[in-house]
Amino acid sequence: MFMAVVSVLSVIPVLGSLLAITLVPAATIGLMAASREAHEGRFPMPTLLITAFRGGLVKARPMLLLGVVYAVVLTVLMGLATLAAPSDVPAIGPDTEVTPEMLRQAMFGPGMLVMMLLYIPVLMAFWHAPALVHWHGVSPAKSLFFSAMACWRNKAAMLVYGAGWVGVFLLGGLAISFLATLMGGAQALGMFMYPAVLLLAAMFHTSVYFTFRDSFDTADEPLSVPEEP
Repeated sequence: MFMAVVSVLSVIPVLGSLLAITLVPAATIGLMAASREAHEGRFPMPTLLITAFRGGLVKARPMLLLGVVYAVVLTVLMGLATLAAPSDVPAIGPDTEVTPEMLRQAMFGPGMLVMMLLYIPVLMAFWHAPALVHWHGVSPAKSLFFSAMACWRNKAAMLVYGAGWVGVFLLGGLAISFLATLMGGAQALGMFMYPAVLLLAAMFHTSVYFTFRDSFDTADEPLSVPEEP
């Protein structure tokens, strides 16, 4: 449903993409709320996707502010990545025939590498921020700091978590490519790719809630009482 909203917004030139990026923190808390609901044994209703806006302006304002900051930072990073990309790379349009060399340049070129390196600290800052803002009433600025510190303190676990998901995405891509090859090549690949990406994205966003719960929320864990000597 979130991807459907993003697709509709992307029709609007320039502003649509910026608005979609601005809504990412709000969508993140909606998906985290749905994950928590399912984890507690209840069926997550679609209204949970707008969790960030159900508490009125008091709840919505800091979340939108967080989204604006995210959109500005991401736009700056994309600009820097564009400057780092080689000027002789051809533009990819709707009618462009995509070749393996073009994919290699897009995925492993200087622009993408710059984007990935610069995005890591941004990702750390925004990873837990939406949940801190919505569930704990932390200000957007403090939530970015606490989120970055939590990711850094748990860097070993987060590296394992990230590596695990990279493995899942790579295996998923290999499985889709193999299945598409068996069923007719490029046309079958296009048929399988979009639903597979949605499925993997849903799985990934489901896991985000548990990284927050295990980093900040410990109320559901039994307290260890030291034994008397």
